Amino acid sequence: MIDLRSDTVTKPSPAMRKAMAEAEVGDDVFKEDPTVNKLEEYIADLLGKEAALYVPSGVMGNQICLNVLTEPGDEVICDREAHIFNYESGSPARLSGIQIYPIDGKLGILSAEQVEPYIRTTAYHMPRTKVIEVENTHNRAGGTIWSLEKIIELKNLADKHHLFFHLDGARIWNASVETGISPREYASHFDTISCCFSKGLGAPVGSAIAGSKEFITEAYRLRKSWGGGMRQVGILAAAALYAVQNNRERLKEDHIRAKKLAERINANSNLEINMEAVQTNILLFKPKKVSANEGLKLCKEKGLILTPGTIDSLRAVTHLDVNDNDIEKAADILDEVF
Repeated sequence: MIDLRSDTVTKPSPAMRKAMAEAEVGDDVFKEDPTVNKLEEYIADLLGKEAALYVPSGVMGNQICLNVLTEPGDEVICDREAHIFNYESGSPARLSGIQIYPIDGKLGILSAEQVEPYIRTTAYHMPRTKVIEVENTHNRAGGTIWSLEKIIELKNLADKHHLFFHLDGARIWNASVETGISPREYASHFDTISCCFSKGLGAPVGSAIAGSKEFITEAYRLRKSWGGGMRQVGILAAAALYAVQNNRERLKEDHIRAKKLAERINANSNLEINMEAVQTNILLFKPKKVSANEGLKLCKEKGLILTPGTIDSLRAVTHLDVNDNDIEKAADILDEVF
């Protein structure tokens, strides 16, 4: 089977497994795991932040950030297709008592001009806007990249209204590799950032959040209260450290393969794809003659596993466990099915 469901389906490489097996460990709840400490110091430096915290998942990372930055009854502005709004199981409301104000962006990107009319900070009968959130790259828009110009525009708006600015940087590594803009430069414009090791970088588990020392102190407390305090977790942190030190540059290969597959999809008159959105390793495309669900079924029968994208689209994601031959075979299957 050619598995293009997600870049989360990767398996640890032999070198990564070796790093895990040899990891020096301790009790991380006591901050005594040397491998976790090394990972957190590395990520803080890489992102140019005072401190970082290893967390079990990207959802926990995002939700810890939002919780620390808000109070119950507050509001977070984001794009309508944002991960925190669509794919985190209603956590903002359930865990923090906050609500999301989604705005329709273009390919997941918002402008300051769009956002400013929806900021609510003074009227007592309205929720208080507290955070503007950005997702880079943007999953549900097809892996699209925020430009620095747009980020800085929103940062200035957040500062103007005394709001926090959070980056869901689960795939910040993809944005960085594609644009040449460093993760530190991206992160410098945000109060808090989350980043993931278990997507394109290929680690089996984990994300990190970063910000000020004061923020991380509170985040550490919250991680424990939400059940995220782990013990000899250096075995997993070693995989994350290996991933971020060794697998970032190769993400470009995933982008090249995604573009090749997109070109084949675009050449199929029975499929529709927005080539403007083909920027990294995620493809969204629509079948014209069958439903998306029927298309998923037919592709799987032929040996290609995809996932639903948006309501009527399919999603394919390239990653380190697929090669050029897999991409050619996947394109052939799509031509055969559709």
